[in-house]
Amino acid sequence: MAGPPPVPAPNAVPDLPVILVADDSLLEQRYVGRLLEQQGGWRVAFARSGEEALAAITKSQPALLLTDMNMSGMDGLTLVEKVREQFARVPVVLMTGSGSERVAVAALKAGAADYVAKQSLAHDLIPVLDRVLSVGQAAHRRYQILQGMTRRSSQYIIESDPQLVPPLVAQFREDLIEMGLCDLTGATRAGIAIEEALLNAIYHGNLEVSSDLRENGDEEFHKLARERRGSEPYSARRVRVTARLTPARATFVILDQGPGFDVTKLPDPLDPEFIERASGRGVLLMRAFMDEVRYNATGNRVTLVKRRDRSSRDDS
Repeated sequence: MAGPPPVPAPNAVPDLPVILVADDSLLEQRYVGRLLEQQGGWRVAFARSGEEALAAITKSQPALLLTDMNMSGMDGLTLVEKVREQFARVPVVLMTGSGSERVAVAALKAGAADYVAKQSLAHDLIPVLDRVLSVGQAAHRRYQILQGMTRRSSQYIIESDPQLVPPLVAQFREDLIEMGLCDLTGATRAGIAIEEALLNAIYHGNLEVSSDLRENGDEEFHKLARERRGSEPYSARRVRVTARLTPARATFVILDQGPGFDVTKLPDPLDPEFIERASGRGVLLMRAFMDEVRYNATGNRVTLVKRRDRSSRDDS
């Protein structure tokens, strides 16, 4: 039996977006609630089970659902599947514990927008939620403007500037929606995969900045990237992006001008040791959100393929 209705955070402001937190541990609810309240900019509501979360979403859809993976009764994976089925416009972010990596991957494939390891909540939770919310909001606004695309092919050559990535990804998300390849949630997931591939091409390809620098924080990583953007040969390198969309599939080819890498030595992103590293996150998300991820032999070109979602086929 479902418990009492979700409890909103104190001092809630009605016009702010709502984040619904589903977790059967009151201790973890309080911890996550404090992190969210310290940031501000949204209201927080809580559900003590998957069933309670679904009831709350039925009554009033939140901007985002943040759920624990392991709960009594309905677990996080089942909740993701049901939300994806019934409330496709509500993005879901998972909180995963140690040892649940493969279940997290299954949940990403089932429709979750992203995940955060519990041991990294203090550092990663707010950036992940900000990204998922901004991606979804931008896609929704653009959807109201762009109509009627039936076929599209485009090519971009961009500098090695990470600030150029979000607007380009926003364009690709809307291309996917307008082509009818996926809904808003599917486009958000594909956009995250494309973003990861573009950032990899810039940082690891053209600028040759190793992801190992991020294992102890981001400061040294971004410092070296800034230095190399202003010096040869790195500053002259560009990223070439080709997008081809048809009603059946979308193909994105991202080519950098770096030296590449040995693709045979790419670690398994499902390895528990690899998944918890900063360097493992991007590869995992790309493979979870795209139907195909292929590298050329040199390692400086990646091809991402997104086939039309079954839900989009059923709606047509």
